Amino acid sequence: MERIRVLLLQARNTPDMERQEQECFLERCQIRTDQLATVNVTREPLRRGLLGDVHALLIGGAGEYSAYASYPWMDALLGFVRSAAQRGLPTFGSCWGHQILARAFGGTVVHDSKRAELGCRAVRLTDAGQSDPLFQRFPDRFRANMGHHDRVIDLPPGAVELARNDQPYQAFRLADAPVYGTQFHSELDATRERERLIVYREYYREDLPDENGFQRVIDNLADTTEVDRLLHDFLHAFAAPASPASRASAATPTAPASEPASSGPSTAS
Repeated sequence: MERIRVLLLQARNTPDMERQEQECFLERCQIRTDQLATVNVTREPLRRGLLGDVHALLIGGAGEYSAYASYPWMDALLGFVRSAAQRGLPTFGSCWGHQILARAFGGTVVHDSKRAELGCRAVRLTDAGQSDPLFQRFPDRFRANMGHHDRVIDLPPGAVELARNDQPYQAFRLADAPVYGTQFHSELDATRERERLIVYREYYREDLPDENGFQRVIDNLADTTEVDRLLHDFLHAFAAPASPASRASAATPTAPASEPASSGPSTAS
């Protein structure tokens, strides 16, 4: 773990939350600041050369942007994610990043405010999740902190569902590459999600118009869940200890057919 270098993709307009997100991933990955490179996809180019310098790719949240909408940088982001998988680069998407992974490989993401999930929710493993190398240490049922009102309604072809609750696809992986997504926030503990939700309060006004309801969500966040070590375990299990150039390409996922353009509100914290 001492030699691992990680690239974090972000999509944020709020400098404080951009820095906060970096701190959250550093904490959960248990890595030093010099091991983390970052690119804000809303203002920085995604050079393919970036992938040759790192052992893993992480994709964070996006308080101001939706994973199903079209932005000038979206096609480049989706192509960059597919290129990482084609190289066999271990990739993990949290919340918005989970939705971006699904879309990049042919899944479907929608806005669904009526089924928004905010606060700490129960999740259960599927049969595939119980035998998955990353999730097999989890109990069959666990709690996770959430903050989203977009969701994945169709997985990419051949992807494997690892966890669900009353909504499907709380976690998935590609069948032929070390690519994982979690709809819950794998990078946030209670304190960090509380910070995030307060800053993005207006983006969730439609879902929680009542201040008492919003406070109940804040109070319900869990200080410790089984998710606490997930990002660290992901890096430990899949990020190559050798140089990035020596990584073998494990698979070549197929890019999806072109998709229609859409636009919509921001939906993930």
